[in-house]
Amino acid sequence: MYYAPFCCPFDREEAHLFSHIFIGTNDFERALRFYAPLMEALGNALRFCDRERPWAGWQSHPDVRPLFLLGAPHDGNAHQAGNGQMAAFSAPDRATVERVYRLALEHGGASEGAPGLRPEYHAHYYAAYFRDPDGNKLCVVCHAPPADAQA
Repeated sequence: MYYAPFCCPFDREEAHLFSHIFIGTNDFERALRFYAPLMEALGNALRFCDRERPWAGWQSHPDVRPLFLLGAPHDGNAHQAGNGQMAAFSAPDRATVERVYRLALEHGGASEGAPGLRPEYHAHYYAAYFRDPDGNKLCVVCHAPPADAQA
Protein backbone atom coordinates (compact mmCIF):
# COMPACT_ATOMS: atom_id res chain seq x y z
CA MET A 1 0.00 0.00 0.00
CA TYR A 2 1.33 3.45 -0.92
CA TYR A 3 0.80 6.55 1.23
CA ALA A 4 1.92 9.83 -0.32
CA PRO A 5 3.83 12.22 1.93
CA PHE A 6 1.96 15.27 3.14
CA CYS A 7 2.67 17.90 0.52
CA CYS A 8 0.04 20.60 0.81
CA PRO A 9 1.18 24.25 1.03
CA PHE A 10 -0.55 24.93 4.37
CA ASP A 11 0.09 24.10 7.99
CA ARG A 12 -0.86 20.48 8.69
CA GLU A 13 -2.07 21.37 12.18
CA GLU A 14 -4.70 23.72 10.71
CA ALA A 15 -5.83 21.50 7.83
CA HIS A 16 -9.23 19.80 7.78
CA LEU A 17 -10.08 17.14 5.27
CA PHE A 18 -13.78 18.03 5.37
CA SER A 19 -15.77 21.22 5.74
CA HIS A 20 -18.95 19.30 6.47
CA ILE A 21 -20.73 16.01 5.92
CA PHE A 22 -24.45 15.99 5.12
CA ILE A 23 -26.65 12.95 5.80
CA GLY A 24 -30.12 12.84 4.29
CA THR A 25 -33.32 11.74 5.98
CA ASN A 26 -36.96 11.19 5.08
CA ASP A 27 -38.14 11.77 8.67
CA PHE A 28 -36.30 14.70 10.22
CA GLU A 29 -37.78 14.41 13.72
CA ARG A 30 -37.00 10.69 13.92
CA ALA A 31 -33.47 11.31 12.64
CA LEU A 32 -32.97 14.15 15.12
CA ARG A 33 -34.01 11.84 17.98
CA PHE A 34 -31.50 9.28 16.68
CA TYR A 35 -28.51 11.59 16.15
CA ALA A 36 -28.84 13.97 19.13
CA PRO A 37 -27.73 11.45 21.80
CA LEU A 38 -24.95 10.10 19.57
CA MET A 39 -23.52 13.57 18.93
CA GLU A 40 -23.76 14.39 22.63
CA ALA A 41 -21.87 11.20 23.55
CA LEU A 42 -19.17 12.15 21.03
CA GLY A 43 -18.88 15.67 22.47
CA ASN A 44 -20.26 17.45 19.40
CA ALA A 45 -22.47 20.42 20.27
CA LEU A 46 -25.66 21.24 18.38
CA ARG A 47 -24.87 24.39 16.41
CA PHE A 48 -28.32 24.91 14.88
CA CYS A 49 -31.64 23.21 14.31
CA ASP A 50 -34.17 24.58 11.81
CA ARG A 51 -37.29 22.42 11.73
CA GLU A 52 -38.84 24.57 8.98
CA ARG A 53 -36.15 23.74 6.42
CA PRO A 54 -35.62 20.97 7.99
CA TRP A 55 -31.97 20.57 8.94
CA ALA A 56 -29.60 20.55 11.90
CA GLY A 57 -25.87 20.77 12.37
CA TRP A 58 -23.39 19.71 15.02
CA GLN A 59 -20.07 21.39 15.54
CA SER A 60 -16.80 19.61 16.09
CA HIS A 61 -14.71 20.36 19.14
CA PRO A 62 -12.43 22.18 19.69
CA ASP A 63 -12.61 23.46 16.09
CA VAL A 64 -15.82 24.58 14.41
CA ARG A 65 -15.23 22.32 11.42
CA PRO A 66 -15.96 19.83 10.18
CA LEU A 67 -19.71 20.09 10.72
CA PHE A 68 -22.06 17.14 10.70
CA LEU A 69 -25.32 18.09 9.01
CA LEU A 70 -28.62 16.25 8.89
CA GLY A 71 -31.67 17.12 6.84
CA ALA A 72 -34.07 16.56 4.02
CA PRO A 73 -32.49 16.44 0.55
CA HIS A 74 -32.24 19.94 -0.94
CA ASP A 75 -33.87 18.90 -4.23
CA GLY A 76 -37.08 17.86 -2.46
CA ASN A 77 -36.87 14.25 -3.60
CA ALA A 78 -36.91 11.33 -1.18
CA HIS A 79 -33.65 10.42 0.54
CA GLN A 80 -32.05 7.11 -0.46
CA ALA A 81 -29.17 5.54 1.46
CA GLY A 82 -26.16 4.97 -0.77
CA ASN A 83 -24.50 1.62 -1.25
CA GLY A 84 -20.82 1.88 -0.38
CA GLN A 85 -21.17 5.19 1.44
CA MET A 86 -20.45 5.62 5.12
CA ALA A 87 -19.73 8.40 7.58
CA ALA A 88 -17.32 7.52 10.39
CA PHE A 89 -17.20 9.42 13.66
CA SER A 90 -14.01 9.63 15.70
CA ALA A 91 -14.25 8.58 19.35
CA PRO A 92 -11.65 9.45 22.00
CA ASP A 93 -11.66 5.96 23.53
CA ARG A 94 -13.11 2.47 23.24
CA ALA A 95 -15.73 3.07 25.93
CA THR A 96 -17.18 5.87 23.79
CA VAL A 97 -17.34 3.54 20.79
CA GLU A 98 -19.34 1.08 22.88
CA ARG A 99 -21.60 3.79 24.32
CA VAL A 100 -22.40 5.34 20.92
CA TYR A 101 -23.11 1.91 19.41
CA ARG A 102 -25.47 1.09 22.29
CA LEU A 103 -27.22 4.48 21.92
CA ALA A 104 -27.59 3.94 18.17
CA LEU A 105 -29.35 0.61 18.69
CA GLU A 106 -31.52 2.04 21.49
CA HIS A 107 -32.67 4.86 19.18
CA GLY A 108 -33.71 2.77 16.19
CA GLY A 109 -30.40 1.93 14.54
CA ALA A 110 -29.50 -1.49 13.17
CA SER A 111 -26.20 -3.25 13.82
CA GLU A 112 -23.71 -3.71 11.01
CA GLY A 113 -20.91 -4.89 13.32
CA ALA A 114 -20.57 -4.82 17.10
CA PRO A 115 -17.72 -2.93 18.80
CA GLY A 116 -14.39 -4.65 18.45
CA LEU A 117 -10.89 -4.56 17.04
CA ARG A 118 -10.50 -4.57 13.26
CA PRO A 119 -6.75 -5.36 12.99
CA GLU A 120 -7.01 -5.58 9.20
CA TYR A 121 -7.04 -1.75 9.28
CA HIS A 122 -4.42 -1.28 12.02
CA ALA A 123 -3.53 -2.71 15.42
CA HIS A 124 -5.64 -0.28 17.47
CA TYR A 125 -8.63 0.21 15.14
CA TYR A 126 -11.57 -0.29 17.50
CA ALA A 127 -14.90 0.34 15.80
CA ALA A 128 -18.61 -0.37 15.62
CA TYR A 129 -20.83 -0.16 12.55
CA PHE A 130 -24.55 0.53 12.35
CA ARG A 131 -27.27 2.03 10.19
CA ASP A 132 -29.50 4.92 11.15
CA PRO A 133 -33.30 4.63 10.77
CA ASP A 134 -33.02 5.88 7.15
CA GLY A 135 -30.50 3.16 6.27
CA ASN A 136 -27.39 5.38 6.21
CA LYS A 137 -24.32 3.38 7.21
CA LEU A 138 -22.27 4.83 10.05
CA CYS A 139 -19.18 3.94 12.00
CA VAL A 140 -17.75 5.13 15.29
CA VAL A 141 -14.04 4.44 15.70
CA CYS A 142 -11.20 4.91 18.15
CA HIS A 143 -7.69 4.77 16.68
CA ALA A 144 -5.84 4.93 20.01
CA PRO A 145 -4.57 1.99 22.02
CA PRO A 146 -6.57 1.12 25.15
CA ALA A 147 -6.06 3.47 28.09
CA ASP A 148 -4.24 0.87 30.18
CA ALA A 149 -1.72 0.31 27.35
CA GLN A 150 -0.91 4.04 27.16
CA ALA A 151 0.40 4.32 30.72
